[in-house]
Amino acid sequence: GTQWWMTKNLNYNTGNSLCYGNSQSNCDIFGRLYDWTTAMQACPTGWHLPSDAEWTTLTNYLGGQNIAGGKLKEADTTHWEFPNVGATNEVCFTALPGGYSSTTNFFFELGSGAYFWSAAKKINTSLSLIQFIKSDSPYFSLGNIEPLNRFSVRCIKGEATGQKELNQ
Repeated sequence: GTQWWMTKNLNYNTGNSLCYGNSQSNCDIFGRLYDWTTAMQACPTGWHLPSDAEWTTLTNYLGGQNIAGGKLKEADTTHWEFPNVGATNEVCFTALPGGYSSTTNFFFELGSGAYFWSAAKKINTSLSLIQFIKSDSPYFSLGNIEPLNRFSVRCIKGEATGQKELNQ
């Protein structure tokens, strides 16, 4: 479409970001994991954390949430666990399964889940929105999560639209 996305997960050390398993080699492949507040400020000048509307535009361009995840995933099992259902990397997004870190710094789902922050928060809650893809599904799903968890950041080029609260 008309959007310009980074083709890799952000790997900028903010001092408040982590490598999965505290291993630099995981940052080199999968990028760093950020809490929501840090993610909101981590993208370089001219780029920003995508809004929910920008994620929706990408999802719709790829045919909807039932198949968009597969079209975004790296198309083999070099980094994704088998089966990497529906993976085609159709638009060279090359989503990688960097997993995530909990608020207590435990790590989960390296190889099986790609989780990306949105700039949106849910109305009347402390929850932030994420988009995620799993190895066993072509879905590109939306979730609500505590903002102190750490997930990947994929920046989009252009002027930031800022934080928006959603009634989802």
